[in-house]
Amino acid sequence: MSEELLQIRHLKKQFGETVVLKDLNLTVHRGEVLVIVGPSGCGKSTLLRCINALEPIQGGEVLLQGQQIAQNSKNLTALRQKIGMVFQSYDLFPHLTVLDNILLAPVKVQKRNREEVKKEAIELLERVGLKDKADRYPRQLSGGQKQRVAIVRALCMHPEILLFDEVTAALDPEMVREVLDVMLNLAAQGRTMLIVTHEMQFARAVADRVLFLEDGEILEDSPPDVFFEHPQTERAQQFLNVFTFKNVNKK
Repeated sequence: MSEELLQIRHLKKQFGETVVLKDLNLTVHRGEVLVIVGPSGCGKSTLLRCINALEPIQGGEVLLQGQQIAQNSKNLTALRQKIGMVFQSYDLFPHLTVLDNILLAPVKVQKRNREEVKKEAIELLERVGLKDKADRYPRQLSGGQKQRVAIVRALCMHPEILLFDEVTAALDPEMVREVLDVMLNLAAQGRTMLIVTHEMQFARAVADRVLFLEDGEILEDSPPDVFFEHPQTERAQQFLNVFTFKNVNKK
Protein backbone atom coordinates (compact mmCIF):
# COMPACT_ATOMS: atom_id res chain seq x y z
CA MET A 1 0.00 0.00 0.00
CA SER A 2 1.32 3.45 -0.92
CA GLU A 3 1.92 6.30 1.54
CA GLU A 4 -1.03 7.74 3.44
CA LEU A 5 -0.99 11.25 2.01
CA LEU A 6 -4.17 12.77 3.44
CA GLN A 7 -5.96 11.87 6.66
CA ILE A 8 -9.30 13.28 7.80
CA ARG A 9 -10.33 12.36 11.31
CA HIS A 10 -13.74 13.02 12.88
CA LEU A 11 -14.25 16.13 10.76
CA LYS A 12 -17.21 18.29 11.71
CA LYS A 13 -18.31 21.37 9.83
CA GLN A 14 -21.38 23.48 10.48
CA PHE A 15 -22.82 26.79 9.38
CA GLY A 16 -24.66 28.23 12.34
CA GLU A 17 -26.96 25.48 13.59
CA THR A 18 -26.74 23.51 10.35
CA VAL A 19 -24.27 20.61 10.49
CA VAL A 20 -22.83 20.04 7.01
CA LEU A 21 -20.18 17.38 7.74
CA LYS A 22 -20.76 14.89 10.55
CA ASP A 23 -17.82 13.03 12.12
CA LEU A 24 -16.31 12.35 8.70
CA ASN A 25 -13.27 10.03 8.45
CA LEU A 26 -11.21 9.45 5.32
CA THR A 27 -7.70 8.34 4.29
CA VAL A 28 -6.25 9.02 0.84
CA HIS A 29 -3.10 7.24 -0.36
CA ARG A 30 -0.54 8.68 -2.74
CA GLY A 31 -1.58 8.16 -6.36
CA GLU A 32 -5.25 7.49 -5.55
CA VAL A 33 -8.10 9.14 -7.41
CA LEU A 34 -11.19 9.59 -5.26
CA VAL A 35 -14.40 10.79 -6.86
CA ILE A 36 -16.97 12.30 -4.51
CA VAL A 37 -20.60 12.12 -5.60
CA GLY A 38 -23.93 12.79 -3.98
CA PRO A 39 -26.98 15.06 -4.14
CA SER A 40 -26.66 18.83 -4.08
CA GLY A 41 -26.12 20.15 -0.57
CA CYS A 42 -24.65 16.95 0.84
CA GLY A 43 -21.30 18.57 1.71
CA LYS A 44 -19.09 17.60 -1.25
CA SER A 45 -17.68 21.04 -2.05
CA THR A 46 -17.51 21.97 1.63
CA LEU A 47 -15.32 18.92 2.24
CA LEU A 48 -12.82 20.10 -0.38
CA ARG A 49 -12.79 23.60 1.10
CA CYS A 50 -12.14 22.20 4.59
CA ILE A 51 -9.19 20.16 3.28
CA ASN A 52 -7.62 23.38 2.02
CA ALA A 53 -8.59 25.33 5.18
CA LEU A 54 -10.74 27.66 3.12
CA GLU A 55 -13.47 26.94 5.68
CA PRO A 56 -12.94 26.78 9.47
CA ILE A 57 -13.95 23.46 11.00
CA GLN A 58 -15.76 22.88 14.28
CA GLY A 59 -14.23 19.51 15.14
CA GLY A 60 -11.71 16.89 14.11
CA GLU A 61 -8.57 17.43 12.04
CA VAL A 62 -7.17 17.33 8.52
CA LEU A 63 -3.59 16.07 8.10
CA LEU A 64 -1.40 16.26 5.00
CA GLN A 65 1.66 14.04 5.31
CA GLY A 66 1.11 14.11 9.06
CA GLN A 67 0.92 17.90 9.34
CA GLN A 68 -2.31 19.50 10.49
CA ILE A 69 -4.05 21.86 8.11
CA ALA A 70 -6.07 24.51 9.92
CA GLN A 71 -6.71 28.22 9.57
CA ASN A 72 -4.55 28.89 12.64
CA SER A 73 -1.64 26.67 11.51
CA LYS A 74 1.65 28.58 11.50
CA ASN A 75 2.73 26.78 8.32
CA LEU A 76 -0.61 27.07 6.53
CA THR A 77 0.83 28.95 3.54
CA ALA A 78 3.44 26.24 2.99
CA LEU A 79 0.88 23.46 3.37
CA ARG A 80 -1.54 25.10 0.94
CA GLN A 81 1.20 25.11 -1.68
CA LYS A 82 1.04 21.30 -1.55
CA ILE A 83 -2.69 21.35 -2.35
CA GLY A 84 -3.76 22.41 -5.81
CA MET A 85 -7.42 23.42 -6.06
CA VAL A 86 -9.33 24.00 -9.26
CA PHE A 87 -12.65 25.79 -8.87
CA GLN A 88 -15.79 25.76 -10.98
CA SER A 89 -15.39 29.51 -11.59
CA TYR A 90 -11.75 29.36 -12.93
CA ASP A 91 -10.66 32.35 -10.77
CA LEU A 92 -8.21 33.66 -13.36
CA PHE A 93 -7.07 37.29 -13.10
CA PRO A 94 -8.72 39.09 -16.04
CA HIS A 95 -5.95 41.70 -16.37
CA LEU A 96 -3.17 39.09 -16.73
CA THR A 97 -2.35 36.95 -19.74
CA VAL A 98 -2.67 33.17 -19.55
CA LEU A 99 1.07 32.83 -18.98
CA ASP A 100 1.20 35.53 -16.31
CA ASN A 101 -1.73 33.93 -14.48
CA ILE A 102 0.24 30.69 -14.33
CA LEU A 103 3.57 32.29 -13.33
CA LEU A 104 2.21 34.51 -10.56
CA ALA A 105 2.14 32.09 -7.60
CA PRO A 106 5.28 30.02 -8.38
CA VAL A 107 7.36 33.18 -8.83
CA LYS A 108 5.84 35.43 -6.14
CA VAL A 109 4.96 32.85 -3.47
CA GLN A 110 7.46 30.05 -4.04
CA LYS A 111 10.23 32.44 -5.16
CA ARG A 112 11.18 30.18 -8.06
CA ASN A 113 13.17 31.30 -11.08
CA ARG A 114 10.84 32.97 -13.56
CA GLU A 115 12.47 31.52 -16.67
CA GLU A 116 12.39 27.97 -15.28
CA VAL A 117 8.72 28.30 -14.36
CA LYS A 118 7.95 29.85 -17.75
CA LYS A 119 9.53 26.88 -19.52
CA GLU A 120 7.49 24.46 -17.42
CA ALA A 121 4.30 26.46 -17.98
CA ILE A 122 4.74 26.45 -21.76
CA GLU A 123 5.34 22.68 -21.71
CA LEU A 124 2.18 22.13 -19.66
CA LEU A 125 0.14 24.44 -21.89
CA GLU A 126 1.32 22.43 -24.87
CA ARG A 127 0.20 19.20 -23.19
CA VAL A 128 -3.34 20.57 -22.78
CA GLY A 129 -3.43 22.05 -26.27
CA LEU A 130 -3.12 25.71 -25.29
CA LYS A 131 0.47 26.67 -26.09
CA ASP A 132 -0.78 29.14 -28.71
CA LYS A 133 -2.96 30.87 -26.07
CA ALA A 134 -0.10 31.82 -23.71
CA ASP A 135 -0.33 35.54 -24.54
CA ARG A 136 -4.13 35.72 -24.62
CA TYR A 137 -6.29 37.16 -21.86
CA PRO A 138 -9.00 35.13 -20.09
CA ARG A 139 -11.77 37.06 -21.88
CA GLN A 140 -10.41 35.71 -25.19
CA LEU A 141 -10.80 32.06 -24.11
CA SER A 142 -13.71 29.66 -24.01
CA GLY A 143 -14.87 28.20 -20.71
CA GLY A 144 -13.12 24.91 -21.40
CA GLN A 145 -9.89 26.70 -22.24
CA LYS A 146 -10.06 28.76 -19.05
CA GLN A 147 -10.54 25.60 -17.01
CA ARG A 148 -7.53 23.94 -18.64
CA VAL A 149 -5.46 27.05 -17.82
CA ALA A 150 -6.64 26.80 -14.20
CA ILE A 151 -5.46 23.18 -14.10
CA VAL A 152 -2.05 24.14 -15.51
CA ARG A 153 -1.80 26.92 -12.94
CA ALA A 154 -2.39 24.40 -10.15
CA LEU A 155 0.13 21.93 -11.60
CA CYS A 156 2.86 24.57 -11.78
CA MET A 157 2.83 24.78 -7.98
CA HIS A 158 3.95 21.11 -7.83
CA PRO A 159 1.15 20.06 -5.46
CA GLU A 160 1.05 16.76 -3.61
CA ILE A 161 -2.71 16.52 -4.13
CA LEU A 162 -5.21 18.09 -6.53
CA LEU A 163 -8.78 19.04 -5.60
CA PHE A 164 -11.36 19.56 -8.36
CA ASP A 165 -14.66 21.16 -7.37
CA GLU A 166 -17.26 20.47 -10.08
CA VAL A 167 -14.94 21.95 -12.68
CA THR A 168 -17.24 21.13 -15.62
CA ALA A 169 -20.50 22.36 -14.04
CA ALA A 170 -20.35 25.81 -15.69
CA LEU A 171 -19.26 24.56 -19.11
CA ASP A 172 -21.25 24.02 -22.27
CA PRO A 173 -21.56 20.29 -23.06
CA GLU A 174 -19.11 20.44 -25.97
CA MET A 175 -16.44 21.93 -23.68
CA VAL A 176 -16.78 19.31 -20.95
CA ARG A 177 -14.90 16.60 -22.83
CA GLU A 178 -11.73 18.62 -23.30
CA VAL A 179 -11.43 19.26 -19.55
CA LEU A 180 -12.26 15.67 -18.57
CA ASP A 181 -9.61 14.39 -20.99
CA VAL A 182 -6.96 16.47 -19.21
CA MET A 183 -8.07 15.04 -15.86
CA LEU A 184 -7.99 11.48 -17.20
CA ASN A 185 -4.41 12.09 -18.34
CA LEU A 186 -3.48 13.35 -14.88
CA ALA A 187 -4.93 10.20 -13.34
CA ALA A 188 -2.89 8.09 -15.76
CA GLN A 189 0.24 9.94 -14.57
CA GLY A 190 -0.43 8.78 -11.00
CA ARG A 191 -1.58 12.13 -9.60
CA THR A 192 -3.40 12.09 -6.28
CA MET A 193 -6.80 13.68 -6.84
CA LEU A 194 -10.11 14.30 -5.10
CA ILE A 195 -12.80 15.12 -7.63
CA VAL A 196 -16.32 16.37 -6.97
CA THR A 197 -18.39 15.78 -10.09
CA HIS A 198 -21.84 15.04 -11.47
CA GLU A 199 -20.35 13.35 -14.56
CA MET A 200 -21.08 9.73 -13.71
CA GLN A 201 -19.45 8.13 -16.75
CA PHE A 202 -16.30 10.12 -16.09
CA ALA A 203 -16.41 9.16 -12.40
CA ARG A 204 -16.52 5.49 -13.29
CA ALA A 205 -13.64 5.84 -15.76
CA VAL A 206 -11.26 7.85 -13.57
CA ALA A 207 -11.91 6.74 -9.98
CA ASP A 208 -9.99 4.28 -7.85
CA ARG A 209 -12.65 4.83 -5.20
CA VAL A 210 -16.07 6.46 -5.24
CA LEU A 211 -17.36 8.18 -2.13
CA PHE A 212 -21.10 8.70 -1.88
CA LEU A 213 -22.08 11.49 0.52
CA GLU A 214 -25.52 12.08 1.94
CA ASP A 215 -26.33 14.64 4.65
CA GLY A 216 -22.64 15.15 5.47
CA GLU A 217 -21.82 11.47 5.94
CA ILE A 218 -20.00 8.93 3.77
CA LEU A 219 -22.62 6.28 3.05
CA GLU A 220 -20.46 4.34 0.60
CA ASP A 221 -16.72 4.09 -0.12
CA SER A 222 -16.23 1.56 -2.91
CA PRO A 223 -14.34 0.78 -6.10
CA PRO A 224 -16.23 2.25 -9.07
CA ASP A 225 -17.45 -1.09 -10.44
CA VAL A 226 -18.92 -2.02 -7.08
CA PHE A 227 -20.55 1.37 -6.55
CA PHE A 228 -22.10 1.64 -10.00
CA GLU A 229 -23.16 -2.00 -10.37
CA HIS A 230 -23.90 -3.04 -6.79
CA PRO A 231 -24.46 -0.03 -4.53
CA GLN A 232 -24.72 -1.09 -0.91
CA THR A 233 -27.41 1.35 0.21
CA GLU A 234 -30.89 2.09 -1.04
CA ARG A 235 -30.10 5.82 -1.09
CA ALA A 236 -27.15 5.32 -3.46
CA GLN A 237 -29.33 3.18 -5.71
CA GLN A 238 -31.94 5.93 -5.85
CA PHE A 239 -29.25 8.47 -6.70
CA LEU A 240 -27.86 6.33 -9.52
CA ASN A 241 -31.33 5.60 -10.87
CA VAL A 242 -31.86 9.33 -11.44
CA PHE A 243 -28.75 9.51 -13.65
CA THR A 244 -29.73 6.34 -15.51
CA PHE A 245 -33.16 7.84 -16.21
CA LYS A 246 -31.56 11.07 -17.50
CA ASN A 247 -29.24 9.16 -19.84
CA VAL A 248 -32.11 7.07 -21.21
CA ASN A 249 -34.12 10.23 -21.96
CA LYS A 250 -31.18 11.74 -23.84
CA LYS A 251 -31.11 8.86 -26.31
